[in-house]
Amino acid sequence: MSVIPMAEPVRADSPYRSYVYAYPHKSAYRPFTERPALADLWREEDVSSLSLYAHIPFCEMRCGFCNLFTRSTPPAEQVTAYLNALERQAGTVASALPAGASFARAALGGGTPTYLTAEELVRVYDLIERSFGVDLTTIPVSVETSPATATPDRLQVLDERGATRISMGVQSFVDSEAHAAGRPQKRGEVDRALADIREHARAGLNVDLIYGIERQTPKTWEYSLDTALSWEPEEIYLYPLYVRPLTGLGRRARAWDDHRLALYRQGRDHLRERGYEQVSMRMFRRADAPDSAGHGAAAGAPDYCCQTDGMIGLGCGARSYTASTHYSFDYAVGVGRVRSIISDYVGRDAAEFAHAEVGFALDGEERRRRHVLQSLLRVEGLAVADYTARFAAHPVSDFPVEFAALAERGWLEPGDGIGKGIQDAQDVGGAGASASGSSGLLRLTEEGLAHSDAIGPDFFSARVNRLMAEYEAG
Repeated sequence: MSVIPMAEPVRADSPYRSYVYAYPHKSAYRPFTERPALADLWREEDVSSLSLYAHIPFCEMRCGFCNLFTRSTPPAEQVTAYLNALERQAGTVASALPAGASFARAALGGGTPTYLTAEELVRVYDLIERSFGVDLTTIPVSVETSPATATPDRLQVLDERGATRISMGVQSFVDSEAHAAGRPQKRGEVDRALADIREHARAGLNVDLIYGIERQTPKTWEYSLDTALSWEPEEIYLYPLYVRPLTGLGRRARAWDDHRLALYRQGRDHLRERGYEQVSMRMFRRADAPDSAGHGAAAGAPDYCCQTDGMIGLGCGARSYTASTHYSFDYAVGVGRVRSIISDYVGRDAAEFAHAEVGFALDGEERRRRHVLQSLLRVEGLAVADYTARFAAHPVSDFPVEFAALAERGWLEPGDGIGKGIQDAQDVGGAGASASGSSGLLRLTEEGLAHSDAIGPDFFSARVNRLMAEYEAG
């Protein structure tokens, strides 16, 4: 679930301002004046522990809450053309990377990768492995699926090619709620898909649920939670319903913050009482489950750190990260614009994939903001020593106003000298901070974590806020 500005103005005190899953969001990207060559962008990068993401922008339907870059039910010839372009792009990108590039984890996302046939999925695996010289069975690989497309033949491919995590967006086990959220699925199909995943794949299972759906009650929410738990998923994600422009629900936005917050707390407590550990506001992992998604170190694979390591994106909706530049193709939500971008992508020859076209250059301040956001919004918090080692500064010194506001609201745990660090940073106007917090953690309280979608935007730069506000959804 990505985020663009809401369909209605968001209250300043709303706990649901925007979901910060990456910084900056693609709505802050702009065309580069001079398109940099990929070889130049990657030349000085550490490529020993990369992440790889392949984007398949196709689904069998467009859910009412979705504003991802995706097209529903494309003609078969376009799918074939897309995979041809994906292979051309992979070859060009691989040739632009420095020698010795190695991957720590990979993901197939979308859209719905399993919209592809079993044979097409095999082709995607083959072209990735052949182009980058990587054996995907040796690293954690996550694949997104849907109830309609999680079929035994596709799941067999994922199992044979070593998928370690399969994620399915159920959203609700109550048909009327799923339909109210703009997902016209049937409960029987959901149950069949989950049974097939458990029977035909050894991968860990993630189930996505949504709270805040119209007419959803604490009782029906508990029913969905318990039904999900009956499948013993290794992970469960709890997403608040957002309504956004150019989505099926975007025209019916209204304020329902208190309802969503109450359901979040109910879901959080319900899962923790049943043996799930909270990783972030959204993510819960079964305490006895292996780390199938590669969030931590995976046996035999290099460690990947989301704050510092790069990402290679393949496909017209994927983004790529170097230390100083994030880039992708153009971004859209509306059906017509999405189709236009896909059409442009499939018509390119290999050489046309050698440059970055749309993106965002991160200066020192933006890299610091990204590091804070990628760490603070998780349960383990921001390790001050890691930040200081990377930026030669205390995070409170860099962002005294933001951290002081968190402390004032009671959303920041006052441990390991951090409280004194905040006071010292304020006393010197943000120029320094107490060394007593240098080996500690900046960690959100339980209530702070519940307000992650309000805290995250407070760390956006003025530049990013301006670009996002100027973005014209289309």
